[in-house]
Parts: sequence; C-alpha cells; structure tokens
Amino acid sequence: MTLLVKKLIAILALAPGLAFAAEGSFPLDRAPDRADLASLQNGAKLFVNHCLNCHSAASMRYNRLRDLGLTDDQIRQNLLFSADKVGDMMTTAMRPNDAKAWFGAVPPDLSVIARAKASPGGSGADYLYTYLRTFYQDDTRPTGWNNMVVPNVAMPHAMWLQQGIRTAKFTEQPDPHEAGKMVHTFTGFEQVSPGTMSQQEFNTATADLVAYMVWMAEPAQATRKRLGAFVLLFLTIFAFLAWRLNESYWKEVK
Repeated sequence: MTLLVKKLIAILALAPGLAFAAEGSFPLDRAPDRADLASLQNGAKLFVNHCLNCHSAASMRYNRLRDLGLTDDQIRQNLLFSADKVGDMMTTAMRPNDAKAWFGAVPPDLSVIARAKASPGGSGADYLYTYLRTFYQDDTRPTGWNNMVVPNVAMPHAMWLQQGIRTAKFTEQPDPHEAGKMVHTFTGFEQVSPGTMSQQEFNTATADLVAYMVWMAEPAQATRKRLGAFVLLFLTIFAFLAWRLNESYWKEVK
C-alpha cells in the first residue's frame, strides 16, 4: 500500500471528527423525543414564526402539514405568512443580497438540516437542541449574540424574548496540553433578564421545534418505519414457508 493511499484512508477516517470539531467541541445534550402531533404542530408554529424570517425550507410545502393533523384553513390562517397558497414552498421573503449584507452570509436552507448536522458527537436533533439553547449575549459580536456550539456564529438569537438575555461565564485555567498557556473554560450561564418563558418551558418549546425540523427532514419517516416492520414480518414468514417447502421437495431424495 502506497503512502498516498494510507494518507487518504487516514483523512477519510478522521473526516467526521474533524467536521464536528470545526464547529467547536461543546458537548451536545440529548434531544427529548417529542414526536406526538401536538408537539409537531407547536414546532411548526415556532418554525414559521422564528425561522422562516431568515431561513427557507425550499423542499417543504405548506400543504404537507396536513400530515400533522392540520387543515388547509388552519394552515392558511395561522402559518401562511410568506406565501400565497397552501401548496407553495416554505421560502423566506428575505433577499439573499440583503441577508449577506446584514449577517455576512446567506442563511442556509433548513429543509434537511436535522439530518445534515448528525455527527459522532450526537444526532442532528441533539445538535439543534443544544445549539438553540446555548445562545448568550456578546457585545463583541456584530449581532450582539454568540453561541457555545458554533462560536462566533453570524446568526442572532431568534428566540431571545422567550429565553431572556443570558451571558456566559468563563474562567482562565492552565492548558493541560501546553505549559504556560491559559485557556478559557466555560463554567455556565448567568441570567441577565428573564424571558417570557421559564427555562423548562423554553426547553420544551425548543424540543418541539427540533422535533418538527426532524420530521420536516423526512416527513415519510414514520410511514417508512411502519412499512419496514411489515416487510420484515413478510420476509420472515416467506423464509419459513420456503424452508418448509424445500424440506418437502427433498425429503424423498434424502
């Protein structure tokens, strides 16, 4: 095996870990499992009100929300703010040039973000759940906000009214890997002003939002899993019948 091939194999093996480390090494919290219709409906409302202002979900149509138990009238009256028809895609009214001027980058499409952010550190749901809950006030940033999962993030805190304003506390500690060097160690958040929700209420709302984004990334996931169970059951029964039929065919030969 040549040296070049060995290097390529090493790069491919380390790529997932390097990708995760690129956005910081903050430990991810496990996202609660909230896949019931009420949670998904609340998550859809939060997504439309807080995410679609800047982001798009261009692979998702509003009428797909019927799968969450919503009628066209409910979608039209409560969720249809940036489109004209229930069959339209979930897009933002913000122009890409304006977004780049305001935030320094065009906000990414969120259609499959819950799948794209899966890493060795946790699932895409874990990533989003931790990310959305770890914003803190930072006056050195252009937006006034920073994030523990994505340091120096360009995105402002979209749900700061609900969570309130917090600052992050750090301490200076010696670097265990390099003598004479000091590192900032995160020690927790400090609540500066309360939000409209308690911490538990905000965690629940964030879990609902994340659950909706996971569902949006693959709306047919529940159907796929249900059909998969029936297919496996059918194959098991078919294999048993084939085995017994084979025994019947060959019993005289033996």
